[in-house]
Amino acid sequence: MATVHLRIGDLVWGKLGRYPPWPGKIVSPPKDLKKPRGKKCHFVKFFGTEDHAWIKVEQLKPYHAHKEEMIKINKGKRFQQAVDAVEDFLKKAKGKEQNSDGKGDSKGKKTPNKPLKILDEDDEDLSALKDPSEKPVKDDPHFHHFLLSQSEKPASSMEPISKRLKIIEEVTGSTSIQAADSTAINGSITPTDKRIGFLGLGLMGSGIVSNLLKMGHIVTVWNRTAEKCDLFIQEGARLGRTPAEVASMCDITFSCVSDPKAARDLVLGPSGVLQGIRPGKCYVEMSTVDPETITELSQVITSRGGRFLEAPVAGSQQLSNDGMLVILAAGDRTVYEDCSSCFQAMGKTSFFLGEAGNAARMMLILNMVQGSFMATIAEGLTLAQATGQSQQTFLDILCQGQMASTFVDQKCQNILQGNFKPDYYLKHIQKDLRLAISMGDMANHPTPMAAAANEVYKRAKALDQSDNDISAVYRAYIH
Repeated sequence: MATVHLRIGDLVWGKLGRYPPWPGKIVSPPKDLKKPRGKKCHFVKFFGTEDHAWIKVEQLKPYHAHKEEMIKINKGKRFQQAVDAVEDFLKKAKGKEQNSDGKGDSKGKKTPNKPLKILDEDDEDLSALKDPSEKPVKDDPHFHHFLLSQSEKPASSMEPISKRLKIIEEVTGSTSIQAADSTAINGSITPTDKRIGFLGLGLMGSGIVSNLLKMGHIVTVWNRTAEKCDLFIQEGARLGRTPAEVASMCDITFSCVSDPKAARDLVLGPSGVLQGIRPGKCYVEMSTVDPETITELSQVITSRGGRFLEAPVAGSQQLSNDGMLVILAAGDRTVYEDCSSCFQAMGKTSFFLGEAGNAARMMLILNMVQGSFMATIAEGLTLAQATGQSQQTFLDILCQGQMASTFVDQKCQNILQGNFKPDYYLKHIQKDLRLAISMGDMANHPTPMAAAANEVYKRAKALDQSDNDISAVYRAYIH
């Protein structure tokens, strides 16, 4: 393959590590920023973000020559916004050229570039990294690199904790300013010096731990199936032999398991968390469970002098992997604050909702709505088929209306393709519906829609769909 010679000012597609190629422009690096040793590379500014990185020449492709190819393999909304930003840049550049024709006073003049400062890891002022006249743009969920942006005021109760960044040296040899995810548009993530424990490496827990490690946290892991720990040990995690050992070794221990029984067993069972709790130790319950379970766990942890926070997460396996979860926290506010860097690494937003139990209530309501909605969409798809209508046309119309969303599009496309690989287990959404209905009964509040949806999910479970994605509720209508 012929070598492509690139220079400053060229538009390119840049690829770093396992992340997809992203449109950028080769720019001059800051004078005080050293090029990585022994590597031929260019300094690239990426469109749609304020991200910059050294990218090896073999990971760069000319923009125009490969545009069609890249657009075919990358379909994300944020990716399209980045491509649109390139086209806007090209239009403006062409306009400037036309305006400068015949203007003698502007000939030969060049607008000086504003200096880009790459900060040291201890530097807390990140405002110099961004042109103040530019508004930050969120980048793609699958592109987690080096966002440079302005600081945000500290979050207060009921407000999201803002993201922050840190400078790291990646295994690829590229110096980057990296956020845990694409919504990290403010500040720098400085990992807490507290020792972090994590129990439960399922669909959600695995992505969370991966992002904690990427952001430089010291993490000790435990899982009931020990083999699941191996990958994270290779990534730098430490191994705990029991939940009690993890809790005793760590300052803050998180858990994320399947249901109330598993959450209780983890704390109260043999070699459970409670045996490792000492005064000052923190325990954060991230499982989606009922408020009564949260109250019980909070009481037993605090009875040993521990500090308790619940922090269930709204999202899916993909959002967990991308560090795009929404964290709902309640309980000890000081624990919430101590977990700041962890929440920034694993999620795009976190909310503090007051006393313990409130987050469980809110999470069950959210999942009740999601589960009921998914069942209704499946019902619509199957009714379309039963009445001789095109399911694809139904989806196309739906995605042009007020209910259009990434969730609807992805779930329906997966259904039409017969792809029910779990992003959120069907058995878990049915469990959440059951708990939400029970919560409604205790509050003497009717939940007829959730009750109807719950019956459909129970039928899907009877059809052996428990370990498939929630979209497999579709199969309850066709059998």
